[in-house]
Amino acid sequence: MAHLPSELISHQQKVCRLYKRAVRCMEDWVHEIHDRRYQAALLRERFDKNKNIKDLSYAKHLLQEGEKELFSKIHYQPITFANSATGGAYGRNADIPDWVLDYWHPLEKAMYPKYFARREQMKDEYEKWYFETYPEEKKKLDSH
Repeated sequence: MAHLPSELISHQQKVCRLYKRAVRCMEDWVHEIHDRRYQAALLRERFDKNKNIKDLSYAKHLLQEGEKELFSKIHYQPITFANSATGGAYGRNADIPDWVLDYWHPLEKAMYPKYFARREQMKDEYEKWYFETYPEEKKKLDSH
């Protein structure tokens, strides 16, 4: 599902977001650190040169031109962060539910006696709390 903006974004925020995307795009093309820093300084100078413009229509025009320029310079294979939605490791960590531990073999459970003793105690406490909070559920179980 696409990201749907839920609030209005000011012109300043749009410019800051354009700058960040431009820096990321420049990092995709320039791989040497010293060249990257130099290019980032030149890019920042371009943005700083227009930061005091009072005419909002001209500022919007510059923003649109910057968006067009950025679109024309997008890298064909951009660098992505591993855990971002487009990254190679996205969603790789599986959330294993707690009930899986109930199916461990007793010899496996014997390796962690304190943990499983505390776990059984917590399960009993939760069951007691649940049936005190929802007594009608206890009646349903007793009737079956």
